[in-house]
Amino acid sequence: MNAKHVLYLFLLVSILTHCKIASPTSTQADKSTFEKLASIPIVVKIEKRDPISHFDENYEIWFEQPIDYNDLSKGTFKQRVYLGFENTNKPVIVNLRGYGIGNDKANELADHYKTNQLTIEHRYFNTSRPENIDWNTLTIANAARDQARIIDAIRQAVYPHSKFISTGISKGCQTAMAHRRFFPKNVDACVCYVGPLNFQREDPRIYEFLKTVGTNQDRAKIKAFQDLCFENRAALLEQMKAVAKKKNLSWEFGVEKALDYTILEYAFAFWQWGKDLDNIPLKTASIQTIYDHLIDVVGYGFFEASAVEYLRPYFWAALTEQGIYGYETGPFKDYLNTDAIYKFDWAFPDSISKPFNPIPMKEIKSFLDTSAEKMLFIYGEYDAWSATAVNLNGTAKRRELYKFTLPKGDHKTRIKNFDKESQEKIFDIIAHWLK
Repeated sequence: MNAKHVLYLFLLVSILTHCKIASPTSTQADKSTFEKLASIPIVVKIEKRDPISHFDENYEIWFEQPIDYNDLSKGTFKQRVYLGFENTNKPVIVNLRGYGIGNDKANELADHYKTNQLTIEHRYFNTSRPENIDWNTLTIANAARDQARIIDAIRQAVYPHSKFISTGISKGCQTAMAHRRFFPKNVDACVCYVGPLNFQREDPRIYEFLKTVGTNQDRAKIKAFQDLCFENRAALLEQMKAVAKKKNLSWEFGVEKALDYTILEYAFAFWQWGKDLDNIPLKTASIQTIYDHLIDVVGYGFFEASAVEYLRPYFWAALTEQGIYGYETGPFKDYLNTDAIYKFDWAFPDSISKPFNPIPMKEIKSFLDTSAEKMLFIYGEYDAWSATAVNLNGTAKRRELYKFTLPKGDHKTRIKNFDKESQEKIFDIIAHWLK
């Protein structure tokens, strides 16, 4: 073999060797979204779903998470996540659920900006729960760690250069506030909808709100209907018993107490959901009309046994850290023979209870008052949960904290419900954060 042939052979070997070295790098760059997600070490299952909304791809992903970050010996649980994939160069709206995932459609922000959307189911809701729940591990701190761990993994695998904005509605807003407080640098900004910030288990600000919301005439009409229900309690009780038999409904504290709680909840639910005052039945209405209206406003989904079982993680969080409310019975003392506050103690898991700890919510308030940045809050003026809405102090504006309240708005208030000028102002703020 002459020198020329040796040179050719050397060049051929060099080229082949180079190709073998370069090939993995090229493959890594060309990985599909599915492959990138599947390569995340803590992902235990991934399934491609049918595309929805504006997303080009849609995935259901299961992450393996510690039950207790302070005691890893307690094992793990699987947490469900949806990823609506649009483009690796676009922002990611992180939809922090306070409950289970209802659907995988684009939310208001993802739809408006045509971004990607990451939806994280809250620990211990739906199927994101261990086989046996240690209720003491259901804390806002553990939940925030769940979310930060997932966001970090998704960012590293799929969106290393994208902006992330978290958002949540109601308890999801509480979840987003807590996540922002524990991990202020985990996302670039946060948009919260209609979320309460309660400082007591039965926060008394709600009682004061119900005494002042709307007009005197509005409140009198609502109180008159509650009186009408108590005056016809016996007949309404027979209605509820009949429905319970037909629909196989039951209540942990019995049907009689269930009716009382339903009537007491009426005022809160009426304002929360923005019901029509003109639809409130008058004294001349039939028992069926009264009952139908009461259930239309309150429903069975807050006190009935199967609903309570689904909402057990909500009640645990509300009764131990996040707060809720109770019912003043003084105005109905003649019917109930008591003026004691009706509470939600019965909603604790069987044989388990825990004192309320006000510190986590006070720490969130301190965070909002001193160091929180780039957060925007949306509220409805007449929403009963606005009784304990976030209040911003004088330093908020320079830290890019904003609050918008829709006049006469309810718990369904979204950015799209504001007037055009306010919508543009809100969307411009968020767009600035997304740049």
